Amino acid sequence: MHGSGQAPQGRVPLAVVVVDQAGTVSHWSTGARRLFGPPREQAVGRPVADLLPVGGALRDEPDPAAYGAYDRIGGDLERSLGGGSAYPAAGRARLDGRDGRIDVLWWAYPLVGPGPERLLVLAADARALASADEEEGERIAPGFALHTDFPGAEELARRLPEILPSMSVGESARTVSQVLELGYPVLEFSHHDRVPVTADWGVSRRAERKARRAEAARAAASGLPAPRQPLDDLAEDLEYTAVRERLEFLNEVSGRIGSSLDLSRTIVEVSRAVVPRFTDVAGTYLREQVVAGEGFPDGAPDATTLWHRVALEHTDEPGRWDDVVPVGESMPFPVHTPFFQCMTSGEPVLVPYISQEMGDAIASQFDKRDIRPLITHRSMLVVPLKARNVVLGFMILLRHQERPVFNDMDRVTGAELAARAGLVLDNARMYTYQESVAETLQDSMLPHIEPHMAGCDIATRYLPGTLLGRVGGDWFDSVKLPGARTALVVGDVMGHGLNSAAMMGQLRTAVQTMAGLDLPPAQLLRNLDDLAQRLGEHYLATCLYAVYDPIAGELRLANAGHIPPVIVRAADGRSELLELPTGAPIGVGGVPFESVTIPVAPGDRLVMCTDGLVEVRGEDIGVGLATLCESAAHPAASMDDACDTIIRSLATRGGRKDDVALLMVRMSGIEGGDVAHWELAPEPREVPRARALVRRQLLDWGMVSLEYAAELMVGELVTNAVRHARGGPVQLRLVRSGTLLCEVEDTEHTLPTLLSAGPGDEFGRGLRVVARLAREWGTSRTATGKTVWFELTVPRVRG
Repeated sequence: MHGSGQAPQGRVPLAVVVVDQAGTVSHWSTGARRLFGPPREQAVGRPVADLLPVGGALRDEPDPAAYGAYDRIGGDLERSLGGGSAYPAAGRARLDGRDGRIDVLWWAYPLVGPGPERLLVLAADARALASADEEEGERIAPGFALHTDFPGAEELARRLPEILPSMSVGESARTVSQVLELGYPVLEFSHHDRVPVTADWGVSRRAERKARRAEAARAAASGLPAPRQPLDDLAEDLEYTAVRERLEFLNEVSGRIGSSLDLSRTIVEVSRAVVPRFTDVAGTYLREQVVAGEGFPDGAPDATTLWHRVALEHTDEPGRWDDVVPVGESMPFPVHTPFFQCMTSGEPVLVPYISQEMGDAIASQFDKRDIRPLITHRSMLVVPLKARNVVLGFMILLRHQERPVFNDMDRVTGAELAARAGLVLDNARMYTYQESVAETLQDSMLPHIEPHMAGCDIATRYLPGTLLGRVGGDWFDSVKLPGARTALVVGDVMGHGLNSAAMMGQLRTAVQTMAGLDLPPAQLLRNLDDLAQRLGEHYLATCLYAVYDPIAGELRLANAGHIPPVIVRAADGRSELLELPTGAPIGVGGVPFESVTIPVAPGDRLVMCTDGLVEVRGEDIGVGLATLCESAAHPAASMDDACDTIIRSLATRGGRKDDVALLMVRMSGIEGGDVAHWELAPEPREVPRARALVRRQLLDWGMVSLEYAAELMVGELVTNAVRHARGGPVQLRLVRSGTLLCEVEDTEHTLPTLLSAGPGDEFGRGLRVVARLAREWGTSRTATGKTVWFELTVPRVRG
């Protein structure tokens, strides 16, 4: 026994008897055998009235002056044994035991539940207690009290199962909850001490375990089943069993969660793992930063922190929770609630029973929602989801009235469960965050290509790799060149990860810069190879560079170790791999690159891709290239549909791990009637002539609305060319292809720049006029000088 003040010394056997619905004994402890006489084998299954002869004994009660009156506690033992009392009772009686009349202190608890047990009786020998007490005349009486009335009440509640019969964890928890609700068994002494009854009030466990082993050995020798372990020596075994089942549950949950690094799937796994085995309702809340895949949340949460309800599992009727607390909602939690206490302290918060008053108090903190029907008369446990001492979220667990309330062992179990779930969620969060960073990085490095360029249409696709990280070195690009030409490039940096992506970004920028210089394809790859060697020995990449001239109707290509492109002829629908000099990868050095010129017709399509699309481990790359040719020739309603057909044919094959870059170009060409070209002398008198030529040509093309802006800008550009040309002719060209393109070329290599012209300055305004009126403008160097160009949007013709 435990208690304050003076308490009986020594160890007194405690009898534990359980009576079923039929009034027969279903459990008879060793203490009952010691106190009443019959062994367990003779007691179990017999009517309790035969074993506890209370009929005449109760009429011979001790003098009330000596023992006190117990009517205030409950009914008598006979009534309780007969099932006539629905309330707990306690008292003192004289019964016929094996040693004659015995003075008994007893407690009786009516049990409610799905099992057959209907009454729990605890009893002790009052004479042994009196003899063990040092004070003479001490009056001892059985009673009931809230277990919270004692210091160390949590320890008492946790040890209560040790004096109960050998039951399953669920049955034991249910019985404990009823005993705690009805009143904890105590002894009351005349000097006003109250001592709670615990498992320490029993015989020596060492002797009992020895007797149990001997009894089991005798049963085994005689071929009989081993006897049930008596209650008083099952304390350690029951505790071990409970702990083992808790560990099995936690291991099972750990095996069910974390099967994926997908954050949303992990959240659902955590919620479903605890319902209905551990709880009836499980609501999971995460901080907004975690759900959004952002970095680790900064600072401690407060009343303004938004929590996102990411999952809700329950055994209630469908729809009961959806209207009040729908999944997907974000909300802060008020200060004076168990939820706020959990999120700020980082510790579990246990509310064994939410009374009507407590439910009203919690619900009053929430605006515009009534949560009282969802939480009142239930047991609640709020556990934090933490990682690295930061609260990522929390779980609200609720049990129905029919189940045992959450106790301290459940709190420990819930905390351990939440700790494991928190680590799994943090791993998923970090993976989601890294994926987001990787995708953002990859997207930032890939260009946003215009679908319509001069004389061609372009469609692209990029697929990240299936390996962790998903960042690769594949890229594609297109660059507008003088003469209505378009540069097309596809490259693949060897390797994966951030290093490859960083190298890709550098090489892509270099290709754009050198393409703007209008270098021939072979010379561009030569310069790119030199740059890669200067950057470091690990810079290795393959690259395919092509320049499409829609006016001349030709392609100029150069290859640096890349897989060949596919061309699909519009005339007959044939597709073929273009045979190009392969060249060495960029970064090898010392290998020459060659350019090849291929004639193309309007409607022809060019398909350029990286090896991740056609290469599968364990399969010859020739199979993938053949499939690429076949799928590229498949008729399609649009360029996007054509790309999707190729992706479905190749990228969905098993075994692909590399990222994929795909660029498709439909070469429409520009007819001769859409191009006008003039050669001008480098003289000022040619400026008005240039304006007149442009005005006349726009009139012929039906673009009168562009006449004023085009004339003005052409005059400015030709004036600059005449003024700065070194004696060579000035070339003027107009191209009609979706937009109106105007180019002025001269023999001066210095590129013009925008100047800040003051009110009195004579020069410096020409390019500002062009920049203000043009849809787009630019400059580029050529082999003989430079080109300055601008574009104007062609107005739509209203039908």
